[in-house]
Amino acid sequence: MEHIEFVSLPERGRRFAQERLVRLGDVTVSGRLRLDALACYLQDIASDDVRDAGIDAPWVMRRLALTVGTLPRFDEVVELVTFASGTGPRIAERRTTLIVDGQVAAEAVAIWVFVDGESGRPAPLEDWFFDLYGEASGGRRVSARLRLPGPPSGATARPWPLRVSDIDVLGHVNNAVHWEAVEDELARAARGRRIAAAQLEHKAPVEPGDALEVRAIADGDVLAVWLTTGDTVRTAARVRLGEGPLS
Repeated sequence: MEHIEFVSLPERGRRFAQERLVRLGDVTVSGRLRLDALACYLQDIASDDVRDAGIDAPWVMRRLALTVGTLPRFDEVVELVTFASGTGPRIAERRTTLIVDGQVAAEAVAIWVFVDGESGRPAPLEDWFFDLYGEASGGRRVSARLRLPGPPSGATARPWPLRVSDIDVLGHVNNAVHWEAVEDELARAARGRRIAAAQLEHKAPVEPGDALEVRAIADGDVLAVWLTTGDTVRTAARVRLGEGPLS
């Protein structure tokens, strides 16, 4: 899997922290925090950070990567600490650390695209962003380029019907929904091995009414998953499996 940098917490600049209790609807049958629930945690703390600063600004997820120690379990309290770790002309990178009982459970790095609220198109970062996050990001430049390939001919394929509950208030499929397909394939292919790292790229939007398929292929310690419409790849994901139990 491609190397992705997880920068350390800056000595200066804004950081935002909150706690979450891992609840019944967040976990697998064995009690492990699901990846789609983790994606919701990351989405929520990003929104809460901006709201706490008094800003109302729309963002669209482009890419999310994770490194995993031991994922939180049912009824554990998770501390999330987040900060801006880099910028591009129309994007920002956000780093988040999940901590349970003083130990790092997972690290996340996400690329978010800043969009115009009326047109929905990418827009240049505004002065308020640099006033709020410039010190923490420290002038570090990042790219939104996507690198994961499309599915090979040997990938399995099956329908992945959209539900009304998959569509958010913005009228498109919520970021976390894409991770549900990854979790479903993990249950089929991981053979009990734990999640060591994962990444997911949003290559094209998924709209209500799209006829989706989930495609997947396992090769050694890597599980690859795609959501596609015909020949168009909507999302691509990679999960690296490690030693130890998945759940």
